[in-house]
Amino acid sequence: MKPLVSIITPLYNSEAFIDQTIKSILNQTYSNWELLLIDDCSTDNTIQIATKYVTTNSNIKLLQNKTNSGAAISRNNGITEAKGDYIAFLDADDLWKPKKLEVQVQFMQTNNCDVSFSSYEQINEAGQPLNKFVKALPTLSYHKYLKTNYIGNLTGMYNVNTLGKITAPNLRKRQDWLLWLSAIKKSGKPALGVQESLAYYRVRANSISSNKLELLKHNYWVYKKGLGFSTIKSLYRMVIFIWEQFFVKSKLIVTTKK
Repeated sequence: MKPLVSIITPLYNSEAFIDQTIKSILNQTYSNWELLLIDDCSTDNTIQIATKYVTTNSNIKLLQNKTNSGAAISRNNGITEAKGDYIAFLDADDLWKPKKLEVQVQFMQTNNCDVSFSSYEQINEAGQPLNKFVKALPTLSYHKYLKTNYIGNLTGMYNVNTLGKITAPNLRKRQDWLLWLSAIKKSGKPALGVQESLAYYRVRANSISSNKLELLKHNYWVYKKGLGFSTIKSLYRMVIFIWEQFFVKSKLIVTTKK
């Protein structure tokens, strides 16, 4: 039997996008998956939309946080309940291409890979292409990944059978970076990047990536709080981060023809 993939999707007031996101999972050519939807006390119609899919698909489950707790707690609650051989993540506003799971599971099995990720494309809030292709590095070591976040969380997948369940620290932002750092460190091997684009990342007006000052602040806390570095070491790592993020990683974003 093909390995089971557990897909973790946190929800919070996601009524505008969650229907499309779930459909992109239902359209996967790879069929052995479970979807864990974790609602973080939504106040819109998210629960009603999610429930519609839960009642008609036995491999879709809905969990509800008792209090609003943030994405890290939601993801961790999903990871705790996951039964899969692999764990993957898809936020409630992003989309997967139909062969995402098929290609990535095969890639990980062929390459004896513990952690993988892929290239992806950017879309706007209306789902229209921004003609931006974000290339995955072929290999990503812990040392390289410490410099900046090279893994689009919507493309990441790790092997539970070899690593166990890797959870995220309770930071409001950028906890996904810390999760993948932990996974790569525990693996002792580089993460491997699928060069094919397997997903669509939705660029939101209020996202961290759209606000450079917010990006810098939250990344400082990754080093200071998330990794426990001293203030001096955290500031030193931020100098490296700024260079890597804006002068190295930026070269992986390719403008495609309209």
